Amino acid sequence: MQIRLLYVLQGKRPILCSKTLEVLKIRFLLTYLCHNANLLLKRNLKEEKMNIVSIRIITANINGLIAFYEQVTQNSVVHYTPDFVELKTKTATLAIGSTKTLQFFGGESVAQPATNRSVIIEFMVEDVESDYERLASFLQPYLIQKPTLMPWGNKSLLFRDPDGNLVNLFTPLNLGANDK
Repeated sequence: MQIRLLYVLQGKRPILCSKTLEVLKIRFLLTYLCHNANLLLKRNLKEEKMNIVSIRIITANINGLIAFYEQVTQNSVVHYTPDFVELKTKTATLAIGSTKTLQFFGGESVAQPATNRSVIIEFMVEDVESDYERLASFLQPYLIQKPTLMPWGNKSLLFRDPDGNLVNLFTPLNLGANDK
């Protein structure tokens, strides 16, 4: 009905070739999928109220932290400015900002680089043992704990980044650990 109406509005006879029908079917399907995806997103946001999407490290050594996290994760950061980058993963983003970015948040008294002793930055990995083998010599100055089985079912590798932030690479070893 919509196709016929479109042709009538344009003053044409409603004669369609198979190629035109295929294009219209694809457009309709894409519109339908996009609309439903947006509804699902809105529904999920309403149910959860808030979603964590990013953690930001403020550092006086942005290039050092960029190199460190690129080596550890084997991912490249996205450079937005010389003072702000993001390391994007499927589930969240690790943002790294230089101390110069603090001017946008009220000044240098808002946050101090290299002073964290309470937060652990965690990356779920497929095989923590193979990541440890790959990174062992690189992490030597930063290593806190070799891969160890935790009581909650994760095998965890703990180390600090150059600013002293605690980092955990972990692999869930049972279904319950994966559900957290």
